[in-house]
Amino acid sequence: MTSRNDSGDPVHPMAMFRWGLYVSLGVLAILAAAAAVYTTRAVLVRVLIALFIAVSLDPAVRMLTRRGMRRGLAVLVIFLVAGGLVAVFLVSVIPSMIHQFQALVHDFPGYFASLQERSARFRVLSDRFHLTSKIQGFLTDLPGRLGSGLLGYTRRLFGAMASALTVLVLTIYFMTDLPRLQSGVRRLFPKARRTQFGRIADVVVDKVGDYMIGNLLISLAAGLASFAVFAGLGVPFAVPLAFVVAVCDLIPMIGATLGAVVCVLAALLTTELWPTTVIVAIFFVAYQQLENYVIAPRILRHTVSMSAAAVLLAALIGGTVLGLVGALMAIPIAAALKVVLTEQLHARDAAEADSEESGDHEAVAPPGPAGGAAPAPAPPDGATPGPGPHDGATPAPAASERAVPAPAPADGAAPAPADGPAPAPPDGAAPAPPDGAAPAPTPATTDRG
Repeated sequence: MTSRNDSGDPVHPMAMFRWGLYVSLGVLAILAAAAAVYTTRAVLVRVLIALFIAVSLDPAVRMLTRRGMRRGLAVLVIFLVAGGLVAVFLVSVIPSMIHQFQALVHDFPGYFASLQERSARFRVLSDRFHLTSKIQGFLTDLPGRLGSGLLGYTRRLFGAMASALTVLVLTIYFMTDLPRLQSGVRRLFPKARRTQFGRIADVVVDKVGDYMIGNLLISLAAGLASFAVFAGLGVPFAVPLAFVVAVCDLIPMIGATLGAVVCVLAALLTTELWPTTVIVAIFFVAYQQLENYVIAPRILRHTVSMSAAAVLLAALIGGTVLGLVGALMAIPIAAALKVVLTEQLHARDAAEADSEESGDHEAVAPPGPAGGAAPAPAPPDGATPGPGPHDGATPAPAASERAVPAPAPADGAAPAPADGPAPAPPDGAAPAPPDGAAPAPTPATTDRG
């Protein structure tokens, strides 16, 4: 049986074989590309993180280049400043954090017993579920677990350091060549759309950079404010708790609440309920309102506004894919997608408006006079325009048609004067008709003789 195409012509078997071969090759190419992406997913994740950091720091680099500094030198200055801040933070925080964490682990059973003495309900729950014995057993076995897994922890530490170094090097390369990368990607689009794509790319880079730098500043402000309150109230472990608040504040939507809950529980375990724990709880409630309505709007005023549902959905998807890093990257990426979608919608609406306007002009424009004749002049003010040629009225005769010459007078008759009354007709002659009237018929002479 011979196969036929839509037009009814027979299809050669070799053509069908070629089509099947092309489809099979396309499927194999897609599967090979998917396998390659899955195999190199760890490297691609590092590349994505480095590109994201480069885009986030690009506004600071452009600020230095606008002041006359070369881009390579500006990138070096940004990294030296960022590295110095990180080093100062680690040197000042890490030793105190390690010491206070060790003290927290050592004194935790005493804090737990003090909480049982102060709360009868908590004591009942502890006796029912044996919480005291379980916590003491966990803390007793913790050094042994850490020692037995030392090799695994060391391997993970060196792996994390290698990944961080890779991301750092890629970030430097991306920051140095970011304008060239943008130009290369822009050339992949048709010439008619390169200007639009360049505008979209600039807006996306600005929004992502502003969001990330602003989010870091907001988290730093939250950590410093928490440390000041903890130090003023005499809450133990002020440094690690403030660090927890700063890190949790980076998480969208739920980060500030999560950090507040951890700090309130720590204050409840280590201090009295009144007034220290209550003041800490009041501080976090008031600071969240201040951050939501004063600090964040002022710092993030140039970023893209998104609904709470979109922010939460983006954070959940990013956290599922890449963990905490994905949750941090999801919000600006979603904002960039919103910028692209908004630009496309504006372009489509503008094209539809232009097409509708051109159609209206074509429908309203009157037809021109036939044969290239000039239009009739407008009547003077106060004059009633005469009927047009299409109004059903008979057009007025031309001047040459209206001027009818008078008939020549008969022999011997005097011509009529131009002005004044007409002369009397001769005897027996009929009077002249009035102007515009048809002349009276001449009576026929009959010979009766």
